[in-house]
Amino acid sequence: MLVLKFGGSSVGSAGALERVAGILTSAERSGRVRVVVVSALNGITDGLIAAARKAAAGDGSYAEDAAAMKERHLDLARSLTSGEPFSLCASWTESVFSDLGRILDGVSVVRELSARILDYVMSFGERLSAYLLTQILSCRGYPAEYLDSRELIRSDRNYGAAAFLPEASYALIRAHFEARRSLQVAAGFIASTEDGATTTLGRGGSDLSAAIYGAALDAEAIEIWTDVDGILTADPRLVKNAFKIDSISYIETMELSHFGAKVLYPPTVRPALEKGIPIRILNTFKPGEGTLISADAPESPWPIRGISSLSNVTLIRLQGSGMVGVAGFSSRLFGALARRGISVILITQSSSEYSICFAVEPPAAYSAAAALMEEFDREIGSRLIEAPIVEPGLSIIAVVGSRMKSRSGISGRVFYALGRNGVNIVAIAQGSSELNISAVISRQDEAKAVNAIHEAFFLAGVRSVNLFLVGIGLIGGTLVDQIASHREILADEQHIRINLTGVANSRGMIFDADGLDPGTVKGLLKGPPRGAAQGAGEDAGPEVLPFEIGEFIGRMKALNLPNTAFCDCSSGADVAERYAEILAAAIPVVTPNKKANSSSLEYYRTLTGFSRERGIPYLYETTVCAGLPVISTLRDLAYSGDRVRRIEAVLSGTLSFIFNNFDGSRSFSELVREARSKGYTEPDPRDDLNAMDAARKALILARECGMSLEFEAVAIEPLLPAACFEAAGVESFFEELKKSDALFEERRRKAAAGGKALRYVAVIEDGSATIRLREEAPGSPFRSLVDADNIVVITTDRYSKLPMVIKGPGAGAEVTAGGVFADIVRIARTLV
Repeated sequence: MLVLKFGGSSVGSAGALERVAGILTSAERSGRVRVVVVSALNGITDGLIAAARKAAAGDGSYAEDAAAMKERHLDLARSLTSGEPFSLCASWTESVFSDLGRILDGVSVVRELSARILDYVMSFGERLSAYLLTQILSCRGYPAEYLDSRELIRSDRNYGAAAFLPEASYALIRAHFEARRSLQVAAGFIASTEDGATTTLGRGGSDLSAAIYGAALDAEAIEIWTDVDGILTADPRLVKNAFKIDSISYIETMELSHFGAKVLYPPTVRPALEKGIPIRILNTFKPGEGTLISADAPESPWPIRGISSLSNVTLIRLQGSGMVGVAGFSSRLFGALARRGISVILITQSSSEYSICFAVEPPAAYSAAAALMEEFDREIGSRLIEAPIVEPGLSIIAVVGSRMKSRSGISGRVFYALGRNGVNIVAIAQGSSELNISAVISRQDEAKAVNAIHEAFFLAGVRSVNLFLVGIGLIGGTLVDQIASHREILADEQHIRINLTGVANSRGMIFDADGLDPGTVKGLLKGPPRGAAQGAGEDAGPEVLPFEIGEFIGRMKALNLPNTAFCDCSSGADVAERYAEILAAAIPVVTPNKKANSSSLEYYRTLTGFSRERGIPYLYETTVCAGLPVISTLRDLAYSGDRVRRIEAVLSGTLSFIFNNFDGSRSFSELVREARSKGYTEPDPRDDLNAMDAARKALILARECGMSLEFEAVAIEPLLPAACFEAAGVESFFEELKKSDALFEERRRKAAAGGKALRYVAVIEDGSATIRLREEAPGSPFRSLVDADNIVVITTDRYSKLPMVIKGPGAGAEVTAGGVFADIVRIARTLV
């Protein structure tokens, strides 16, 4: 024998009610269902409450609201019934709304709405839907009888959240069903006191009604039909890749329901648990196996069963030395709350007994604080304890699962996932049963926290990064292309997902929390900023906003996505100046932009300190020598105890190309023109020939070796005479440069006479950094350079006789973007 319950969404429309009738009359269930419990049509209970409150406030529009609700029920009756069933339904509806109108009129006259009257008003919703379904089934020839649950379910007088009385209720239910064989269509949610006053069992109480009937009748199973596939691993509104739990124990279900899982009303489980009756959660609109709740649920294949959250709680903390070692203190505290009828959601106390805190629903917070002020007036007055501290705007996340018991590493993984995403924990609680780890966090971090934990446990083999990218010029644009071409391979082979969530160039910026298509973002940002509705219809893409770095960072923070990373592929200082703000928000930074690490030493130390002290990745491998592993190598040498004695390097691809090819066959100025034509220089070659870029790289390497240098301390030998830099334009510059060809040629010939060649080399040694043009003998590693190669020669305590040499392309969009991409993947790998 089965007991079925259908929620508000399952009876909220003609199509939904048709499905319900089909389920009840199906061959699988026909004849096996003794009672079906229904909720009010979706939105009706809220409408009844609103109408009652309007009446109490003297707002006459309550009558219009009631008329609209009546018409909705009559419309459904017209659509789904005919003949006598329709006549009965229409007459019933008119009678019930006439009764409701008199009650609301009375409330309007006295301007008072008691909890008892509100319960009576709310009872109309379930009574109407149950009678409507009864007539729908009758119209289809299926024998059914309307059942007013107030006649059978007895409760106490706690209006709004009455507790049912098992013995009295079970006896009345059994007696009623002994005399009947037809299907009973029962109004859920409602009960009555011994003297006949209408009560309600709390929001979601229709679930409990079904469990009460099931327990009284020793049902084979209780089926709860709703609009989701079952109990999911997390709230799908917060976690898009949440999935159905096939089976779960009673205790795990109660833990998840208590902390916010809304599929099942928490008290529902207890009557079924006491009788050992399984509960199955099913989807009215997508029939399937659903979720089975039972005593002997198979062990979860994952370390946890699910994650739930309460999205708005208030924490109240009481603390002071007067609590330490005082017997009965907790009893007084919770007794004071109980006398005011305040329910406590979570409790935690420090082992020192210096403080105790508990969570309550926000409407009860200040009443709770007042109760404690009253109870501990003497202790607060004598400063033995402090006045209660009220912290609103919080959420509770709960990680639940029977496999957590006696299993190490679960809490570590939970708190690592939260800490890695910058989620601050206000309070923690774990019961001795080890079924639940709960953490109180800021409400604004709820979605990020649940997603982070869900990924850590249920997608442990998959690591994702929500990437925000500024700069899609040569390097950034190439990076976007590389992501587009490789992200599917990365996901399939390495289980790493790169979600491009925000992108900006100097003109505009676009965002999409679900992920942007890397194949289209460059095209979207080509034109001026535009609204989402502009362009070619639905394919116009997301709204393109005017770019401003502060606004970009603000939106990135506001989205508050888990595993967020920021990538700066611009070359400007205005973005680099914001890295500290981004890292302070626990968002990793990846960049090839040298401006931050070559600015003040204090700022460099601030940025690198986030990685060293807080574990927030700050990756800048590509700031020196593009994709060559120079910085990571220096870091590994230091970590392993080696000491760098000297670094010699060619750090400019432009200058490398020029001097690698300066063999007397062409003048110096001709080589500079060729370098420009090949794209090795900036549009104005002076931006490379002033050696500022190479100096910044040298400074970064020096700082990576532990030297406390400012940029001004880097000694730069000027390559060009001042007149070249003072020239009005690029062509004027080349005219001035041509005048210096003879000087460069003379210096080249002098070196060649001794079998040497010119190279522009940075030297970092003994706490100093210099860059100068020097002569290299045959056999020098700097003579082996080809085209625009970079080279870094590292002499250390271990690499003293034969220095370490790192050589290869030190510039170019492909290799630089590839290095940035590799750093992004490194961030993903830190998420395990």
